[in-house]
Amino acid sequence: MIIGVGIDVVDIARFGESLNRTPGLSARLFTPAEATRPLASLAARFAAKEALAKALGAPEGMHWHDAEVVSEESGRPLLEMRGSVLARAEDLGVASVHLSLSHDAGIASAVVVLES
Repeated sequence: MIIGVGIDVVDIARFGESLNRTPGLSARLFTPAEATRPLASLAARFAAKEALAKALGAPEGMHWHDAEVVSEESGRPLLEMRGSVLARAEDLGVASVHLSLSHDAGIASAVVVLES
């Protein structure tokens, strides 16, 4: 059964301007492993974290580092959850998380589907 669905879209250039304008923003949003990625990939990962928050019902108190986008050897993206994000997912009965990322034509997007 589907528990939640979230989607988010990010303008890559504007996101890059925000990262450049705000010292420490990248470190606040991304884990050290995520922070090494190119800008389009960072924008897609930010969209994934926003989409996950929406799918979880946008609860207060979630920490950005408690959701991390990692890639399988094949390149398939996965969401690893811990701490505040994992606690909310467990409260909702989430058993499976599906993630799709895309970036093209200056836009990055992500869709998250949560299943019990």
